[in-house]
Amino acid sequence: MAVLILVRHGQSLYNLENRFTGNLDIALTDLGREQAKQAGDKLVDYVFDIAYTSMLIRAQESLQIILSEMKVTIPVVKDKALNERMYGSLQGLNKEETAKKYGLTQVDIWRRSYDVCPPDGESLLDTHNRVIPYYKSEIEPKLKIQQNILIVAHGNSLRALMMYLENISPLDIVKVNIATGIPKVYTFDRDLHLSSVINL
Repeated sequence: MAVLILVRHGQSLYNLENRFTGNLDIALTDLGREQAKQAGDKLVDYVFDIAYTSMLIRAQESLQIILSEMKVTIPVVKDKALNERMYGSLQGLNKEETAKKYGLTQVDIWRRSYDVCPPDGESLLDTHNRVIPYYKSEIEPKLKIQQNILIVAHGNSLRALMMYLENISPLDIVKVNIATGIPKVYTFDRDLHLSSVINL
């Protein structure tokens, strides 16, 4: 049985400051590094053939910490297809202040809806449309030959992938949040049918 494990990067500085991060390259906080370390502790009994991450430092550093904690060295592939959703002109802005300016309802629509873009940014649908083709072309073939894979990426790129893996509807995905540093384990049979999903 093939195993795919998804981990959202540890807390970043902008997570801490409640800012829209998007594809800005923001570093981890000390807590974020600790969250990645704890994820590595939870994964010590797993064996991975390859790992994937985004082009952003918070995901790459989280992956490095996880692999270091596991005391393993495996191939790592970095690709912009796994980058966080681009929040356009909202990037870097404080979420609370943005809600005061535009109204909480509007900000919630920008943040949580499936197909509405923030100003000059990407919707979750846009993110889905770059993550899933990459997953199908680069990652699924490896799962089909029973390789075990670790992906360390971002809240929205992983939400897009969860939609595909768990057949979550656009209506239901708006209610899904992914915690930082918590591994999510997907197990597949030989025909790549999903057997189980657990959080560690």
